Amino acid sequence: MDTLSLQTFLTLAEHRNFTRTADALFIAQSTVTNRIAELEKEIGKPLFVRNKRKVTLTREGEQFLYYARKIIELSDSGIKTVNSLEKYTDTYRIGSTNTIYECHLFPVIKEYMYSHPEHSIKITIGHSNRLLQEIQDNLLDIVYSYLPFYHSGYLCEVFATDELVLVTNIDNRRYSNGIHQAELADADYLYCAFALQEVGLFIKELFPPHYQFGFEIDHGTKLIPYLLTSDGISFVPESIAAPYLEKKQLQCIRLLDFEAPKINCYRITRRR
Repeated sequence: MDTLSLQTFLTLAEHRNFTRTADALFIAQSTVTNRIAELEKEIGKPLFVRNKRKVTLTREGEQFLYYARKIIELSDSGIKTVNSLEKYTDTYRIGSTNTIYECHLFPVIKEYMYSHPEHSIKITIGHSNRLLQEIQDNLLDIVYSYLPFYHSGYLCEVFATDELVLVTNIDNRRYSNGIHQAELADADYLYCAFALQEVGLFIKELFPPHYQFGFEIDHGTKLIPYLLTSDGISFVPESIAAPYLEKKQLQCIRLLDFEAPKINCYRITRRR
């Protein structure tokens, strides 16, 4: 099972068309057909259903898609790591959520880069669930996540702790005296799924069951422009809000009858 066949499989799974796949890979359409046929012969199952109008994955093809991606990712990672040994003594593959990276991790990595020029650093920005899967697949060495990961063979420790603050535009006077929990459902709340488990559950439970937010975004730092240009309110980590609070562009809203939990950022590594 060679990587050329796997890459052809992945490209065909994306384009669902033999001609477009051939164009994307700069090869003849007959080469695409032959590679897929050889791969299906090796696996012993059809991976695609072909007809005149479209190409779709079979049930076996859907299952194989995940493993094909991982094989290609591991192969690429292995090649890069081996080649980097000529120039660097070590390579660290780091995964982090966007918010943790921008608020806590960037200055740490920057300082480390200058103090350890003999080390190579590869950074992946993604969501916690994906990053935790990738460290288990040996695609990452260190993960910075809002989700703890207490599994055998891994070390999970608190890397940083944030306060959770409710903020709004500095010109919004509606909540000058604070806010009660019951008022949140009638507020222009901008929802951000920057954290899961305890913190995510805390925010969801502040609202009625099955409450539908008018606005949702999945990166805390990307929420700020909306807060700056509207009367919306939202809970964010204090480390994100701090520069805008100092410049008096945002203001904190006092919580009158409830309290917000702290947010832990975790560092996960293998035990070795």
